[in-house]
Amino acid sequence: MTEFWDDPDRVAQFAARSPDRRLVDWVPQFVHPASVRILDLGAAGGRNTVFLAERGFDVHARDTAPAMVEETRRRTAAVLGEVEADRRVRVGGMDLLDFPDGGFDLVIALGVIQCAPDLAVFEAALAETARVLAPGGSVLVANFTPAMRPAGGPLVPVPDMPGVYDGFSSGRCCLFHAPDLDARFRAHGLEPLRPTETVRVEAETGTRVTANAHYGKRA
Repeated sequence: MTEFWDDPDRVAQFAARSPDRRLVDWVPQFVHPASVRILDLGAAGGRNTVFLAERGFDVHARDTAPAMVEETRRRTAAVLGEVEADRRVRVGGMDLLDFPDGGFDLVIALGVIQCAPDLAVFEAALAETARVLAPGGSVLVANFTPAMRPAGGPLVPVPDMPGVYDGFSSGRCCLFHAPDLDARFRAHGLEPLRPTETVRVEAETGTRVTANAHYGKRA
């Protein structure tokens, strides 16, 4: 549903967001960031892509929404130049990544895999994430849970599609509580590096409940 994500106001809203706090805490450990290859999956307006590019990481970004990609590319070009921004930031789906096996040390998947419209796409995205990670690499995840109340009321489970819910303006989503999310990533060889945290935030438009996870690929 790229029309939803291509809305100019939504693009501007996502681009204005600060980088993920966990990512900000993570990057200082690297003395040579240029040797660390990172994929920002579902880059939206580029809040994390630009943050990483500014700090010298070998960052690439993919998103299915052309307007989000254009904004991320524009902002990245201000750091790396237009040629590099065009090479690194492109339209692409999470369930079929255009990268070779084991090419990334970190995949950032914040609020993106949940946008899978069904379990087939969700599982394909997990498989692709695991495939492009190098042994010992990791994936930083944020995924909404079924406790979400996007408009103040409960979500609607889709009949005969466990884990799939209606109720979002953006379309159907795949949502799991933390233990179930861990199990699905573990099935693809990605183990929790720390306990997955469930975060609840009250907003004017409802309640946002997110499972924040950090998984590692077996070396």
